[in-house]
Amino acid sequence: MRLQVFCEDRLGIARELLDILASREIDLRGIEIDRVGIIYLNCPEVEFESFSQLMSQIRQLDGVTDVRKIQFMPSEREHKELKALLEALPDPFFSINLQGKVDLANDAAETLLGKVRDDILGENIQSLVGFNTHQWLEKDNATTRSELVVLSGLDYMMEVMPVYVTDESEEQVLASAVILLKSLSEAKMPIAMRKLSGDNGFEHLVGQSSRFKQLVSQAKKLSMLDAPLLIQGETGTGKEMLARACHQRSLRREKPFLLVNCMSMPDNAAETELFGMAATATEPGKKGIFEQADEGTVFLYEVGEMSEHLQIKLLRFLQDGTFRRVGEEREMKVNVRVICSTQKKLPDLVASGQFREDLYYRLNVLSLVVPPLRERTADIVPLAELFLSQFAQELQQPKPHLTPDVAQYLSQYAWPGNIRQLRNVLFRAMTQLEGPEIRVDDVQLPENESTTLITEEVLEGSLDDIMKRYESGILSNLYRSYPSTRKLAKRLGVSHTAVANKLREYGINKH
Repeated sequence: MRLQVFCEDRLGIARELLDILASREIDLRGIEIDRVGIIYLNCPEVEFESFSQLMSQIRQLDGVTDVRKIQFMPSEREHKELKALLEALPDPFFSINLQGKVDLANDAAETLLGKVRDDILGENIQSLVGFNTHQWLEKDNATTRSELVVLSGLDYMMEVMPVYVTDESEEQVLASAVILLKSLSEAKMPIAMRKLSGDNGFEHLVGQSSRFKQLVSQAKKLSMLDAPLLIQGETGTGKEMLARACHQRSLRREKPFLLVNCMSMPDNAAETELFGMAATATEPGKKGIFEQADEGTVFLYEVGEMSEHLQIKLLRFLQDGTFRRVGEEREMKVNVRVICSTQKKLPDLVASGQFREDLYYRLNVLSLVVPPLRERTADIVPLAELFLSQFAQELQQPKPHLTPDVAQYLSQYAWPGNIRQLRNVLFRAMTQLEGPEIRVDDVQLPENESTTLITEEVLEGSLDDIMKRYESGILSNLYRSYPSTRKLAKRLGVSHTAVANKLREYGINKH
């Protein structure tokens, strides 16, 4: 029980209250004294008769004007109110001590980290969000600071605020710090804040499969080298994001990262875009992409679509970094790293005479192959959770729950459009959602071979690539209805061995 005693401010009254408790063998758990003449006592509960006698005895003390039973001690009330306020915050919140250990965290922090409260409290904040408390205390003089961090693939603005208290000598003393994480969607993030340093580019890449981890490990090593890098993979696998991550980890990260889509521009426009235009009597000169990206990185998206004329000019540029603006005789030299991507098989294009062999070997000094989503099924659910979190931020609505049935349903699909298709499907489901969870009925995927995989994503690439994605999707969908190789072979009118080989090739299984 908690008692509130109104009394005069006289010497010894607190001692007399304690003597009454001791005479009745009532333990004192806590005492707080207010400057305006109120004493708060925290004691165990007693029976009604003993309680009545205790209240009467306290009222008889000289200077006591009233005594009441209350629900909370002042410090308890303040603590509970503060805790309730923090729990109501929609953004993740942490309170840390000067050793960097977490003292308080709210539900939003639990959800973000995927940990229960007991596993967060007492943990070092650096292992959770990457904030170095000791460096902040030593170098930043414990002042308020803001920085961009990436957690679980999402961007957050981390605000660190020092908490000062007044000691007995009225001096301000640093007691703790508060960390608030505010979510930022890519669409709303200022361009200046998208510049991440160090390893952060790779933190946007989410996955847990062995293929994904092997790819990221290899990419981190190659990103530090300065030679051309060729990234190969099917459409929608995230080649551009991987290229950006490699740039962010390189020594060029403070310089520009510029992208050129080799598929979207006619030949003459592409040459001007890449190498610039000479000045004329009426028009000033124009800098090309390579000139603008000096000391940085140029990403050539779908380099296999580049014309023979541009291939020759690119080859010369890669040899010594020199080029001429269109219509200009003077040579210019820049220092640029070139990263290329392609969904086509460049050796086949070389064999058919569509791509220069010498340029292929120049570009293929370092190479990465991004596996399709059907070959890294363990990454489908983590990617789905990431996309749902992103959409919840952008649409400003609660993140829906992904049911186990939906997780299994998504994992069994072949995803011919890869990560891009998965994102589009979930965005469509999110915009039409009415309840707190996504169900199988909310996910619109082709259900039969007549409609399977005929999407914009599938129609990209060579005929061989399109047919393989189409075949993979048909087998993946039918295997749910005919969950054995013999049944599926009978349904399709082919041999059991042929079906088994195809399922193995595309990584399709009933689980």
